[in-house]
Amino acid sequence: MAFTGCILAIGHFSASHSVTWTYGVNYGRIANNLPAPESVVTLLKAAKINHIRIYDADHGVLQAFKGSGIEIIICLPNELLTEMSMGEDRAMNWVKENVQAFLPGTRIRGIAIGNEILGGTTMQLWEALLPAAKNIYIALYRLGLHRTIEVSSPHSEAVFANSFPPSACIFRPDVAPFMKPLLEFFSQIGSPFYINAYPFLAYKNDPQHIDINYALFKDNRGIYDAKTKLHYDNMFEAQVDAAYAALDKAGFSKMEVIVSETGWASRGDPDEAGATVKNAKTYNKNLRKRLAKKKGTPFRPHMVVRAYVFALFNENSKPGPTSERNFGLFKPDGSIAYDIGFTGLEPSAAAASLLSFKLRVG
Repeated sequence: MAFTGCILAIGHFSASHSVTWTYGVNYGRIANNLPAPESVVTLLKAAKINHIRIYDADHGVLQAFKGSGIEIIICLPNELLTEMSMGEDRAMNWVKENVQAFLPGTRIRGIAIGNEILGGTTMQLWEALLPAAKNIYIALYRLGLHRTIEVSSPHSEAVFANSFPPSACIFRPDVAPFMKPLLEFFSQIGSPFYINAYPFLAYKNDPQHIDINYALFKDNRGIYDAKTKLHYDNMFEAQVDAAYAALDKAGFSKMEVIVSETGWASRGDPDEAGATVKNAKTYNKNLRKRLAKKKGTPFRPHMVVRAYVFALFNENSKPGPTSERNFGLFKPDGSIAYDIGFTGLEPSAAAASLLSFKLRVG
């Protein structure tokens, strides 16, 4: 179905409601020991966290956040992309049931179309991504929600062919034919580029050649990008600027980059270098301080960096290496996993939340 120019001409997402925030958190729920969403709202308010992302559109979560004032980006899960790409009617039904039904009480501010699709291994999803995004956007437009609810799609570092030095970053040749039309669409509707940026994963994969202090925002020599003549003293900013460089080369120099996931594991397998409580605390504490400055990066000094930390809780049912289950800032009882300046739930509130544990898949 051709995307109509009249909708593009009129329908432009406005981010004016959210320009002041820089710090959010991902609320993943692949676990069997997490507190009920109502307790999570209490926890987030105690920690003064006002922006979250979830990996579905769970009605129990959306209902629990009603009236909280916390802004949420929900997700159209990967397994629904193909269906949503097939027709506007299906997308309209999904938006009515999972978005409109919870407005205005629940502050849904965005819909992520899938997670880490391009660069993955399922070509069918690569092909479905843009049609699904367009159909969801058309539904929002027709319901009058397109100016307050953003449509986007987060990417992994796997979409890049090269990211060192940052100025050398380009999109993978096989990804580019899918990425460029997606970026064109997002540019037309005013959406940013979301990237999952993990210095932890880069360090874990090459600890012999990466200075851990560079990955943790600690004092280090940093790197020098000869092309741009810019110096980087931390990997996080280098990863953000690599994304900006790739966008620049693809013709989207004005598009904002937002970090949809970043974090550091507090435990790992023996071969997972750097996965310790000390490093997780250092990374997340320094990241929070960095984001609180509300500054740009060396390559985009006027584009304030915004990021969602992964993750709110350790998720004990996630598959993969041990690190995957140990990214949480908080323990399931609502107490802090380590101190980076947040307030966890009081013991009484934590005890109450234990009474309402239930399996919630994210």
